[in-house]
Amino acid sequence: MNFSVAVIPGDGIGPEVVSQATEALDAVGDKYGHVFNYVELLAGGRAIDEIGSPLPPETLEAARQCGAVLLGAMGGPKWDRLPGSLRPERGLLELRAGLGVFANLRPAALLPQLRAACPLKDDVLIAGNAEGKPAFDMLIVRELTGGIYFGERGRIGGGRGAAFDTEKYSWEEIERVLRVGYASAMTRRKKICIVDKSNVMESSRFWREVAAEVSKDYPAVETSYLYVDNAAMQLIRAPGQFDVIVTSNIFGDILSDEASVLTGSIGMLPSASLAGIPGDASSGGGYPLGVYESIHGSAPDIAGKNIANPLATILSAALMLRYSFGLGKEAAALEAAVSRVLDMGLRTGDIAGRGGGNAEKIVGTQEMGAAVLKALEGE
Repeated sequence: MNFSVAVIPGDGIGPEVVSQATEALDAVGDKYGHVFNYVELLAGGRAIDEIGSPLPPETLEAARQCGAVLLGAMGGPKWDRLPGSLRPERGLLELRAGLGVFANLRPAALLPQLRAACPLKDDVLIAGNAEGKPAFDMLIVRELTGGIYFGERGRIGGGRGAAFDTEKYSWEEIERVLRVGYASAMTRRKKICIVDKSNVMESSRFWREVAAEVSKDYPAVETSYLYVDNAAMQLIRAPGQFDVIVTSNIFGDILSDEASVLTGSIGMLPSASLAGIPGDASSGGGYPLGVYESIHGSAPDIAGKNIANPLATILSAALMLRYSFGLGKEAAALEAAVSRVLDMGLRTGDIAGRGGGNAEKIVGTQEMGAAVLKALEGE
């Protein structure tokens, strides 16, 4: 089968890690008889430098014609002094909104090979874990195209006056991301926690009203609620209690980064931003358009040094195979290859000294990518 993938290399280490992910996709294609056709597009800081816009219209239009988007991180200090409307991050927000990818799925699990990297003690990890193991495996579903990041904003009264950003959500925006969360919970441990700040914020009280209605369609799923400050504490106190967390744009942004620290390295976490519900025929045959990217930044200080960790981007490519192309077997094979590489003790610098023991070997970006390919071939 043939699949079209829009590739946006991004800034900093983005091109380095994205190239390793496309090589992994090609290896999957060779092994299972698929062809991935790549369309390289410009966005972010590179687009500002070359065209003067963080998201050229032709980039958005071309991305819409593809089955999925593989994205490198955007931004860096070079562009920090630009107005907000011209910064690389604005291009990312416009890309998400323009493609309608409203649900960001960020899995966070403690891999056994990186147990030593988790800052929590065993008794903390065991607390709330139904299997009584020092581990956790959660999925954070973040609303991605609404809320305070897209609400009305501005300045009042000049430089020393005031500034404001507005949190605003419609029923439809909340309902559709909740349904992604509930559908995901049905394939996992059937638990969902909705995180808000309903004791203070009217928009959060609205979230609970919508959730009360949506939950009726998923009676098999256990629904709970937490205020965001309590949820932040519970992630540290007993992360094993969580299965699926669904929350707003800003809260999901913060909580998913907190969860990443518990896994050992932000360089290990993939993400999928979807325009529909996985497996729902109403969202394009069950395989919605998605934007796939690691959750780490562009790290310009290490760009070009062959030391960045490509595994999060490779794992994001695995999510692409599963969610946008319906290739579950292929996705599992790529994820298994990453796991075998970690079993071998291979580590990039960010995860070095974290569970590899005496057999640990530090490798670069290209060497790590090559090891994943070899592990995939030898499956």
